[in-house]
Amino acid sequence: MFKSIFKTNGEKKTEIVEKIETFLAEQQAEFIWSLIQFESEKTPEQVTKVILPFKFKALEAFIRQNFKQIKIEYQLQLASLNKPHQNKLATIKHVVAIASGKGGVGKSTTTVNLARALAKSGAQVGVLDADIYGPSIPLMFGLQGEQPDTLDGKIMQPLKTDEGIKCNSIGFLVDPNEAAIWRGPMASRALTQLFNETEWGELDYLLIDLPPGTGDIQLTLTQSLPLSGALVVTTPQNIALADAKKAIAMFNKVDIEVVGLIENMSVHICSQCGHVEHIFGCDGGRQLAENEGVQVLGFTPLDINLREIMDNGDSAGFYDASFYKSYQLIGLKLAKELYCLAQARPASQTISITQLD
Repeated sequence: MFKSIFKTNGEKKTEIVEKIETFLAEQQAEFIWSLIQFESEKTPEQVTKVILPFKFKALEAFIRQNFKQIKIEYQLQLASLNKPHQNKLATIKHVVAIASGKGGVGKSTTTVNLARALAKSGAQVGVLDADIYGPSIPLMFGLQGEQPDTLDGKIMQPLKTDEGIKCNSIGFLVDPNEAAIWRGPMASRALTQLFNETEWGELDYLLIDLPPGTGDIQLTLTQSLPLSGALVVTTPQNIALADAKKAIAMFNKVDIEVVGLIENMSVHICSQCGHVEHIFGCDGGRQLAENEGVQVLGFTPLDINLREIMDNGDSAGFYDASFYKSYQLIGLKLAKELYCLAQARPASQTISITQLD
């Protein structure tokens, strides 16, 4: 549990409730309200402690600034993994597979920026680049050409980004100019080793960037690794939606919960005149989500500044850009879904790592 250092005599509950509700409304994060708990030491009219469900640094800072006598705690974070495991090398609470039915919809971009948003909220985040044939995470994180260290010749130490995000990728281990000409079983084994032989340490979230499709690698992941659920990324156009539907069907067949859908490249706003245009169509992701019984976690734009940030491999300008809000809200909604999933289906808080020779 994380506690503030402030001594407390209590605050008026009506005042603190009103201010927190207003803050969440301004952040478009009203969905968090029902998960916040208030405790009193003496009378119900006085609040001495606020208990938050998961890391949300902006809300914590707001409470500390406005109510200096209030203690802040975070609820014990249960794991939402579908397989209970224990091992000293990894303590991960939530593992999320990020998938798409086809390439080119911005799945890796979404993975990287969602990781950044979660890290900005105060969470410990890791990214596993499972796109064996086309790893792009090293470039997007500005880590291209680097290699993970190993202390014993077997277990890898994940690389760290400037934001403190841990990551590992086949792109760190092979020549970036060489094509990975591997059959399915070999690629699947490489993925399993990347997960099992990396010392992830303590993480709140591990995001796994899957390759497009519904083949060997996706099936290996869903059947052999502990998962909390899956996120599906699509664009609004019919071609992408058809493949996203297949990805949802795959996860349903292997009993992996789809915790949400993200519609990427949802809208383009001209940087010169402000004209709004739905280049790839409108409301396709929303309609797919309704038809498949999943929820839309958010919409992200088609923006030249976002493309430049990805190509440059750093986060300069990301947190000040207009599109950051989209990723922040998606991160908070994902955190909420995983928190609720863990409450309903608590699992072991650690992951077992099996050494592969």
